[in-house]
Amino acid sequence: MKQGNKKILRINGSPSERQKEFFASRARYTAYGGARGGGKSWALRRKLVGLCLHYPGIRCLLVRRSYAELKANHVVPLLSEYGALLSYRESDKRLSFPNGSTISLGYCASTRDCLRYQGQEYDIIAIDEATQLSEHQFTVFKACLRGVGNVPRRMYLTCNPGGVGHGWVKRLFIDRRYRSDERAEDYRFIPARVFDNPVLLASDPDYVSQLESLPPILKDAWLYGRWDVFEGQFLPEFDPAVHVTQKLPPLGSLRCFAAFDYGLDMLAALVLGVDGKGDLYVLRECCIPDLILREAALRISDLCRGIPVEYAVASPDLWNRRQDTGRSGFEIMQATPGMPPMCAADDRRISGWRILREYLHGGEGSPRLWIHASCHVLIDSLPALLCDPNRPEDASGEPHDVTHAPEALRYAVMSRFALPCEREIPDRNFRLLNTKPRRLL
Repeated sequence: MKQGNKKILRINGSPSERQKEFFASRARYTAYGGARGGGKSWALRRKLVGLCLHYPGIRCLLVRRSYAELKANHVVPLLSEYGALLSYRESDKRLSFPNGSTISLGYCASTRDCLRYQGQEYDIIAIDEATQLSEHQFTVFKACLRGVGNVPRRMYLTCNPGGVGHGWVKRLFIDRRYRSDERAEDYRFIPARVFDNPVLLASDPDYVSQLESLPPILKDAWLYGRWDVFEGQFLPEFDPAVHVTQKLPPLGSLRCFAAFDYGLDMLAALVLGVDGKGDLYVLRECCIPDLILREAALRISDLCRGIPVEYAVASPDLWNRRQDTGRSGFEIMQATPGMPPMCAADDRRISGWRILREYLHGGEGSPRLWIHASCHVLIDSLPALLCDPNRPEDASGEPHDVTHAPEALRYAVMSRFALPCEREIPDRNFRLLNTKPRRLL
């Protein structure tokens, strides 16, 4: 269509009310997601095209986990919908507009892929299916959101519950719990459900019925967009509404101990108490990265201050001697003033997770484990654990940043109760685990 000497291209399609909210958001980080079928991908493409047309010369980046997914889900629809507005060169992996604006196409399937984006600058970054990326990958892209000129610097994300990034997306956009270097006003979440997408409901009226026929966990996540349950979740027994509490028994009624998982990437330490019925309470936590052994021991000592901690159970690899000093991590940490007596954890993984499930499930409608509401890292990490795809009874090692606090809790419950084993084996504390379960406290 022509108007005077100008060629006018009419773009079809009207946004839903939720999509209008997404278009209108001015937050630095906007997430649009929840259930499937909410029209997220269409809205993301149209938002990018609108920004490119409005701001000449703007530099955008559109990212998905793999380039094949990105091409099928976005490049092909973009060329179909807006082919007269832009040009595409496969070799450059870039969409270009006549006014100089560009949309670069990226992928990030692994931490190694992040290296290609270090030092890059973009005005707008769009991440499709953000829960498929780790928090580290998200942080790398955040660092690329910079530049000069009077244009906005924003990031737009689409997401569904589940995936390796479930935990950080839920923390930032659903629970809205922020660290000291994060500002609440920078983050906005816009929920998307299939019921908000009249175009899909009209074109495929059976789609809702298909979602309703799914198994309960999938239905809750894909139809209703629930973020507390999702397929592949390792510990669906954990329910913050049940297991998190503001009230704790008096210290005098508890026998207390500590448990920790240590690595240079993260120290995750817990202080716990056991009451006369054998119920377990997580009283305090300390989760800090980049600590050497002595610094970690000092942090644990501080965490235990004021509580009569009887012992601290830790990963057995701390008893291995270091080649550089000839001393073990146990010797270095145990020599630190205030450090409780240390003992090596029973680190059988599947047995440990089974015992933890027993504590979470409890019996007669009541759990045997409670976590104080101040233990945010543990509370965030437990529901974010994923099943190991090759060993479903074990937790996956990815996303790695959510594994530390649950590992410490697994050590804790195993120190309370030694499971039956097929044969007698000496543990690293030089005691014998026999075929009869026994409590250690």
